[in-house]
Amino acid sequence: MYFDSDKPIWSQLVEEFTRRIIAGQWPAASKMPSVRDLAAEVGVNPNTVQKALTELDRSGLTLSERTAGRFVTDDNQRIQSARTQAARLFAVTYMNNVQGVQMGEEEACALLRAVWEESENNG
Repeated sequence: MYFDSDKPIWSQLVEEFTRRIIAGQWPAASKMPSVRDLAAEVGVNPNTVQKALTELDRSGLTLSERTAGRFVTDDNQRIQSARTQAARLFAVTYMNNVQGVQMGEEEACALLRAVWEESENNG
């Protein structure tokens, strides 16, 4: 995994792990990999992974059961809400970028539709 030196690694891990949950890579109610396994996978200290997972627990996307391990929430509404929030941030970024090059709403939406169709045709 590539890390941006401008952001704390644990914060980037929160984003990555959230992405895995909202994309269904880690389904609702599923058992998550251990801290050690995740640390080995992403190549960071287990304490850094633990900090990210603690933040996911705090957000309600995961829950830690003392003897059983950590699980993705079974609250599909919470997962959908996180998915919508993430997509909204992507949309705001896109909007800001196209407005920055003086592109209007209709042109930006048409461009997005065209790119979407290209991706479906090539995917």
